[in-house]
Amino acid sequence: MGELTEEQQVAARNSIPKVMPSTPFLSGLGIVFDKYDPDDVVVRLPFRDDLTNDGIVYHGGVVASVLDTAGAAAAWSNHDFNKGMRASTVSMSVQFVGTAKKSDLLCAATTIKRGKELIFTEITARDSDGNTVAHAVQVYRIVP
Repeated sequence: MGELTEEQQVAARNSIPKVMPSTPFLSGLGIVFDKYDPDDVVVRLPFRDDLTNDGIVYHGGVVASVLDTAGAAAAWSNHDFNKGMRASTVSMSVQFVGTAKKSDLLCAATTIKRGKELIFTEITARDSDGNTVAHAVQVYRIVP
């Protein structure tokens, strides 16, 4: 397969907000993209009590999943698809600093650095009132 044109690159990047939410796990969560710009993404998880510990506060695994998804989306948002299309999270460190009580969860992700294969992102999760719920640093890898 030859190199993708810039038009094909843009089309591939722009497909991410449609493709990611349709994957089996993420479709179960019900995430939505509120913003998808190069290296700057906001993913929202509408509140559902079945994703909580007690009908009020999100389970930490749910929060981590949305943080990871937002970081991955930021990595793909400005990716050169000629450099590869197989990807995974290499590492992610999460600090839980609050809770989202009966609130949508908004995860804002920014790409900090792009290397040959590794993309470094920072993600902050907030509730609907803007209170910080968690912060994450992620290393994402995309290879041929």
